[in-house]
Amino acid sequence: MTSASIALLPPRASSPRARRGAVPRPHAVSAGLPDTRDPTPPASVSDPRPLVESLARCVVEILAGTRDLDQIARWLSADVHAHLMKRVVLSRRARTVRQESPARPSFTMGTTVLCEPSDGVVEAVVIVHGRARSRAVAIRLESLGERWRASAIHVL
Repeated sequence: MTSASIALLPPRASSPRARRGAVPRPHAVSAGLPDTRDPTPPASVSDPRPLVESLARCVVEILAGTRDLDQIARWLSADVHAHLMKRVVLSRRARTVRQESPARPSFTMGTTVLCEPSDGVVEAVVIVHGRARSRAVAIRLESLGERWRASAIHVL
């Protein structure tokens, strides 16, 4: 069997796509064109709310110096990782100048607001209430296959 004949076969009933009740899409291979579409529809991506709230909590702890940035690296794009690394370095310098040691921040999670500007994109704001001030953590998630990846994170 060639790869072209394999691509023309309908999906098996035991495949995850068929179990979800998805309608099989026509294969682009039969027309001679490469299939450039995302293999998973946005509906198959998990609920973003728990991830957004966990990322917001982790980012606040990372900037406080009590958590390592590499712990959340798998959910960040390269640009976001570089941006947060700069913020970590600046926070560490500020603590050094003030002669403070990193302390676990005491905060509560407030309201989380989600919106979906387009398919496969979620923008969220999480309010984090600390003792002295409240902050907003803005996060943009984009679907990458069957998971989310943060393409922007800003602590305001």
